[in-house]
This record gives sequence, C-alpha cells and structure tokens, in this order.
Amino acid sequence: MEKINRRKLLQYLGVGSVGAGLVLTGCEPKGKAAAVVATDSTHHHNHQANTAGLSDRTKELIGKKFFDDHEARTVRVLGDLILPKDERSGNASDAGVPEFINFMMLDQPQRQTSIRGGLRWLDVQCMKRHSKSFVECSEADQKAMLDDIAYPSRAKPEMSQGVAFFNNFRDLVSTGFWTSKMGIEDLGYMGNVAVAEWKGAPQEILDKLGVSYDA
Repeated sequence: MEKINRRKLLQYLGVGSVGAGLVLTGCEPKGKAAAVVATDSTHHHNHQANTAGLSDRTKELIGKKFFDDHEARTVRVLGDLILPKDERSGNASDAGVPEFINFMMLDQPQRQTSIRGGLRWLDVQCMKRHSKSFVECSEADQKAMLDDIAYPSRAKPEMSQGVAFFNNFRDLVSTGFWTSKMGIEDLGYMGNVAVAEWKGAPQEILDKLGVSYDA
C-alpha cells in the first residue's frame, strides 16, 4: 500500500480546523490523514470512564455490545491497518476507535447492515483467496486485499461492494481517531486559544495551491 507523509497531507488538506469533512482515497501502511467533524456522539469513546453529563440513552449504549467476538476482532485489525501506530501517536485501537465504532452502530442503526455486511464480504473474499478469514490472513495478504478496494478509481467492478464498505468504514475510523484525545493531540489542534501573531498560511501550502498574499 502506498505511503503518504501524514504531516504534509494534513497541511495540504487543511484539516487543522474541526469540521473539514474530507475523505481519504487510499489506505496507507504508515502515516495518518483525515478530517473530523466533532459532535457529541463522536466524543463518547473518549470518556467511557466518566459518564457525567451524558444522556441516559448514551450511557445505556456505551454499555452495550453490537459486534460479536469475530467481528470485533476484524474491526480492530482493519482499523489498525488504516491508522497504524507511528512516531507521533498510537494506532486506532490505542485511541479507542473500535469502541467508538461499536457505539456508532448502536447510535446510528442505519449503518449496521452495511458495516456488518462489509465485514462478512471481506471474510468471504479472503476465504476464496486464502481459505482463511481476514483476521487469520497474514498482514501482507490483508494489505493486498485492501489495495483492491481502497482506491475506487482502480478497483475492478466486482469489487464495488468492498469499495463502498471500505470507504464507509474508513470514514468511521478517521472520525473516531481524530475526535479522540490522541487524535486531537496528533493534529496539534489547540482549540479556542488566542494567537499572539497570525503569520498566515505556511509558504509551502501557498506554493502548493499556487497562490500568494498581496504585497
């Protein structure tokens, strides 16, 4: 899978501000990039030990389990392939992304069929190729499988179901990670903090966009 420099891509996509709403087009083995929309529901996975201020419904959902054991393991492995640990931060599991996705399945039940069906589709494809489920395959075989569905413009027509699932799942992983404490720190997002001096966008970003400030 192709490598992408996370720091540069984050700058180019302009995701320092919450709410950019962008989508990645590939799956990378090292480095992270995505945009987030911070909502009440997307932050619950950061505060499972402290439920003060949460609604009764939210507290109830946090304590429930949607995925069975095999599905949960697949969610964890797939999430960590999409957002692996690197020199700046931990992986998706370290940030609580599997718990976040479990919560979202309960909070937004309309997602359940597509995500659960996609996990099964992934297993079926791996069984055809390697006579193993996705989580039982080697990491190299897992990444090869994802290469076939992570890039919509390259994917074969028969992979369309997998492409749709992967795009949806990657969005969940990205949102879960970058609305977590770890993800926010990874972005360097400071929140509502006064800036003593605004020096404008970095020159490399201006060069990339082909624009400049008026003299």
